[in-house]
Order: sequence, then structure tokens, then C-alpha cells
Amino acid sequence: MMTAPGTRGGTADAVGVVVLGACATWALISAVGRDARPEGALLAVFAVAAGYACGRISGALLPVSAAAAASFVALTLAVASPEGVPGAAAGFAVPPGDTGASAALLAVSAGAACCAATAARRPGARLALWLSAHGVVLTGVILASPAGVMASSVVLLCALSAARTRRRAPLLVGCALAPAVVAATTWAVAEEVLPEGAAASLRSQLTDYRVALWRDAVALMHDDPVRGAGPDRFDQLSATAQQVTGADGKPHSALFQQAVDQGLVGMALLAMVFGWLLYELWRSPRPTPVVVCAGAALAALAVLALLGNALSFAPVTAGAALLAGLASARVAGPGYGAAASGRTPFTAVDCASR
Repeated sequence: MMTAPGTRGGTADAVGVVVLGACATWALISAVGRDARPEGALLAVFAVAAGYACGRISGALLPVSAAAAASFVALTLAVASPEGVPGAAAGFAVPPGDTGASAALLAVSAGAACCAATAARRPGARLALWLSAHGVVLTGVILASPAGVMASSVVLLCALSAARTRRRAPLLVGCALAPAVVAATTWAVAEEVLPEGAAASLRSQLTDYRVALWRDAVALMHDDPVRGAGPDRFDQLSATAQQVTGADGKPHSALFQQAVDQGLVGMALLAMVFGWLLYELWRSPRPTPVVVCAGAALAALAVLALLGNALSFAPVTAGAALLAGLASARVAGPGYGAAASGRTPFTAVDCASR
């Protein structure tokens, strides 16, 4: 019997175990017989699993404080980027995606702050947390990060508009559709199937270098559509990447990174991880406004990952999973007994968020 949204069964968690296990297994399969390096893909899987588990645990014990702390840490890393983001490397002739990491961390920070503000019970704490969410947007302005300002602003606007809603399914569908549209558009650019006027306009925004990297990735994927070229081999095989001294050797897109590294199966698994996180949010016992805040942040991060190297940085990957875990945790303590029994799962925090 299917469980209603807002009540947790074991299905969502089981799906997560299967999907993450498949990601790790396929990374190894795609590396067999090649001079490939699957360690990065395995680290990403571990970061997602660890981040999500930490989010579920801390969200169950300290739903507001844990989200506020996650927002502060993500904001600190964004301010310290690129040097402060583990995995970032300065000094490249072409930026290796550090600005994408910073923007993604701002999106995570804004999402966590909005989750905390929505769940806060005391008016003073709620006001302070909403102000901190606005502060994340202002930080993006100070850092001169247009992508960060846009991502955090979208998250904040979604959080404010969802403050009174209870229907999460349509909003989460929207969170899934936005990255899907961006993914389809970027693939069309790489395959050169768009009208020349539209293609030229997008190339001017994306830069010719980035589009050339995407085209190399698609060409390499076509050589072996199922397994791809093997994990972390793009820098060895891409003519565009080799032409730039000191380039980071990445396709500057999570979609094309998966395409060239692990083929169509890897792309499907990447989409399944995102779908699983949204499914967890749909099944979450937390109130809908909290779920929507997290969903909007994940959608914004997914768009940034499609256009840059945001997911190449472990703090971004772990932070996104942590946020999903926070928003899908079953909060322990007084007032949540009814939710645990499946009677009225939204009452306690809904009252606190009004």
C-alpha cells in the first residue's frame, strides 16, 4: 500500500541505497580496461551518502539549529572561495569552475537559512533567520557573483511564496522541470541543432570555450555511448582542453562530465540521484514550506551544475545532500508524536511557521 506524501516509509531510503550503489558500481564498470580514475566519482557518491545521513540525523535532533549552522558554514566557504573550497585550484588560465562552486554554496546557504526560518518557532529567531537568508543574497552581490545572486534570490523568492502552501507535488515537479529544460537546451547547443540566431546568442553567454568543451564531450560519448570514455579521462582526450595551458580538463558541466566519463548510463544515474532527492522531499514528514525551500535550492544547484563545475567540489555535493537530509528528517521531540503515528504530520511545525 502506497504511503501518502508527508509520511515516511522505507521505500524512499531503499531507492536511495540502490541508486547510490548503482552510481558507485557503474563508475567502476566504466573504468574497467582503461587508464581511468574513478576515485572522483566514488568520492562524490560518498559525499552524497555522508551528507544526507548527517542531514537526517541532525535534522531530527535540531531541525532549526542544524539548518542555521549549515547555512553559516556554506556561506563561509562561499566567501572563502576559491582558496577556501577544498578541491579548488587557483592560477588556471581558464577558471576551473570556482565561481560555480561559490554560487552553488550560496544557493545551499540560502536554502538552509530559509528552511531554518520556516521551521523556527520564536518570532525573533524567525526574523533573524529570514534576515540571514537576505544576507546571503547581499553576500553574492558583494562577491560580484551574478550566478550566486540569481540562485540565492530564486531560492528566497520560492521560500517566501511557499510560506502558506501545502501542496508540495506541483512545486517539486517545477523544481525537476527547470533543470530538465536547461539540460535539454545545453545538449541542443552542443549538438548544434538550434537555429543559428538562438545558438549564437547562447554561445555569447556561455562562451565559445565552454561550448567547444561540450562538443568534445558529446563526440567522445558517441564513440562509446554506453560506458563513455572512462572516468576522468576528458583532459587526455579533449582537443579543446589540451589547447589551453593550465586548463582544469573538465567539460564545465555535470551533464557532459557524466556523458564523457560514463556514457548514457552515467547520465541516467545522475538524473536518478536528483530524482531520488526530490522523491525524498515529496515523502518528507516536514511541512511543505520547508520541503519547498530545500527543493528550490537543489533545483538552483542543479542548474548551476549543468552550466559549470559546481559538483566537482565535495563541499557542494555534500552540502546539497545535507540540505535534502535536513528537509526530509523526522523531527524528534514533543509535538511530533502525531506525525510519527501518521495522523497529522504537518501540525506542529506548521503552527510554528505561521
